[in-house]
Amino acid sequence: MGISPLAGKPAPQSILANIPRLVSAYYTNHPDPSDKSLLVEFGTSGHRGSSTANSFNEDHILAITQAICEFRKAKGISGPLFLGKDTHALSEPSFATAIEVLAANGVDIVVQSDWGYTPTPVVSHAILVHNRSNGPTADGIVITPSHNPPEDGGIKYNPPDGGPAQSDITAVIQSRANELLQGKNHSVKRIAYERALKSGRIVLKDFIGSFVGDLRNVIDMEAVRSSGIRIGVDPMGGASLPYWEPIADKYGLSIEIVNRSLDPRFGFMTVDKDGKIRMDCSSPYAMARLIDLKDTFDIAFGNDPDCDRHGIVTSSAGLMNPNHYLSVAAWYLFQNRPGWKENAGVGKTLVSSAMIDRVSASIGRRVFEVPVGFKWFVGGLLEGSYAFACEESAGASFLRQDATPWTTDKDGFIMDLLAAEIMAKTGKEPGELYTSLTNRFGNPLYERIDEPANAERKSILKKLVPEMISIDTLAGEKIEAKLSRAPANGAPIGGIKVVTQNGWFAARPSGTEDIYKIYTESFKDREHLLLIQQEAKEIVSGIFKKAGA
Repeated sequence: MGISPLAGKPAPQSILANIPRLVSAYYTNHPDPSDKSLLVEFGTSGHRGSSTANSFNEDHILAITQAICEFRKAKGISGPLFLGKDTHALSEPSFATAIEVLAANGVDIVVQSDWGYTPTPVVSHAILVHNRSNGPTADGIVITPSHNPPEDGGIKYNPPDGGPAQSDITAVIQSRANELLQGKNHSVKRIAYERALKSGRIVLKDFIGSFVGDLRNVIDMEAVRSSGIRIGVDPMGGASLPYWEPIADKYGLSIEIVNRSLDPRFGFMTVDKDGKIRMDCSSPYAMARLIDLKDTFDIAFGNDPDCDRHGIVTSSAGLMNPNHYLSVAAWYLFQNRPGWKENAGVGKTLVSSAMIDRVSASIGRRVFEVPVGFKWFVGGLLEGSYAFACEESAGASFLRQDATPWTTDKDGFIMDLLAAEIMAKTGKEPGELYTSLTNRFGNPLYERIDEPANAERKSILKKLVPEMISIDTLAGEKIEAKLSRAPANGAPIGGIKVVTQNGWFAARPSGTEDIYKIYTESFKDREHLLLIQQEAKEIVSGIFKKAGA
C-alpha cells in the first residue's frame, strides 16, 4: 500500500469533513440491524464507526449505553460513572445521548466542570482514585475514536479497574446492545436532555485540577522545572489542550503550546500516509509541523485527540519511533524509581520491538508479552507485577513513584513528561540515549506493512495456529518459536508470530480496517529485514491459497 502524494502536506479543503452532514446523519440515519457490518462491534478498545456510513449513529449510542447500564447494575456497580469525551465532531452529540440514557437509568454521572473535554487517561485516573475509598464502586465511559479520522466516532467502557474493558465484558455489552438495536431500541430507557440536566444525577468535577495536582506523584516535576527545559506541545486539536497551561503554571515549566486550534474538521493537520486526516502522533506525516519545530525546543510532544498516545520529538532524532522511545523509557524508569518492587517487570505487546526485551534483560527485569490491546496490562498494573506497560502504537503507562497504579489505560501526558524528566536527569535527549542502547544491544530495523484483506481472509488470520507454519527457517535463521498465544497469559493473539535469534514477524488482521498487518523486525540489516518481509508475505499468501481465499 503506497504513500499518498498528499502525505505530510497541509490538508486541502477538498478532503475536509462536512460537519453539519456528519452530525445530521448521527441523528437521522439508522443502521439496518440485518446488516452485521452495521451492528455494534467492540475492537481492541471500544466501538468505532461513522454516522454517514451508518456504523456510528444515535441508535448505536443508545443501545451501547443502555447495555452498559444493565451490565453495571448486574455487577452491583452503584457508584458514579465518569464520562469523558474528546474533540471529534461526533463526540458531542454522543455525549448528550449517553447522558440521556444514564440519567434515565438512575446513574450518577461525573463530567468536567465546564462541560469541556476529558482525555482517556484522566477518566482512568479518576476511577482508580475514587475506588481507593470504601464508597460505592465507580466506572467510566470515554467517547472517542482515538486518533482516527474526523468523520469517525467511538465509545469505550472502562470498568472499575480503570482500564479498557476485558473481552468477557465487551462481549456481554456488545451482545445486549445488538439485541436492543434489533428491537429498534424499544427497551432503552431515555429521558430528554433538558430533564437529564435537572435530574440531580449530574455532578460537575474539576478533572483538570485533580489530575494535574497529582502528576508530582508519578513524574519528578521538580527535576523538570529546575532544568529549565524548553518544551513544545502540540495537542493536535485534542482533549489535552486545556491541561497543558495548568501543568505549566502548577509546576513552573517552560511550555509553549504551538497549536491551540480546536476544529472538528482537523483542517490544520498535515495529511497521513494514506491521504487521510488522522491525528496519529506516531506518524511523521501527521506530525510534520511539530517535526519542523524540532530545533525550537529542547524537546516537544504531540498527542492524539483523547491523549492516550504520545509522540516525542527531539532535535537529534526528529519524531522518535515509538519502539525506540519505549526502550529508552524502560531503561530509564527501572533505574530511577527506587520505590518500585524489585520483581516488577515490563508488559509489552507481542508486536513491540525486541529491543525492549534486550534492554529489560540487561537491567534484570522480566518481560511479559501479551496480545495487542492495552486491556491485557490492566491486571498487572493494578497488582504491580507490571511497573511499565507499553505497546508499539505509542501507548504506555507506568506506576506512581510509590509503586501504586497511576492509570490502567494508556497515558500520553505522563509519557510526554517522562521524556522531559529523562532529559532533565540525564542531560541527554531520549534520541541520544536510544543510540547508546543500540551500541550495546544492536540496531534493529522495524517496519509494519499493511496489506488488503477481506472479511474471509481476516477470519483465517485470526484462527492461525503454529502447525499451519510448516517451515523451519526464516530469512536463513532457525525458527525458535511459532506463537498463536501470548507467552504471558496464554491468550490468543489473533494471528501468528514467528521468531528467530535476530528477527521476527507477526501477522494479524486489523480490527477496524479492511487490511491485515505484517510486523517485522531485524537486528541484522535492511537486506535481512526485506527477506523477512518477503517470506512473511509468502507464508500468509500460501495460507490464503490453501484455504481458497
